[in-house]
Amino acid sequence: MHWFIKLIIVALLLVAIGNLALALRQMLSTHSKAGNRPHMSHFIGRRLIFSASIVILLLLLAATGQISFNPRPF
Repeated sequence: MHWFIKLIIVALLLVAIGNLALALRQMLSTHSKAGNRPHMSHFIGRRLIFSASIVILLLLLAATGQISFNPRPF
């Protein structure tokens, strides 16, 4: 079960990084106003949603005891 949780977290991180790369490509595009291409804020907003879902997922898993955080070193 722990490998499945890790797989979900890694997949969400990869999607967030992918959306960040798409926003960078949109920002560097010279013809961003032409066509029906989404704005850079669209990709940044999706990255924010995926990042927030990762944090919420980690908090829920910690609250239910599925995962545990590292103990304090002191």
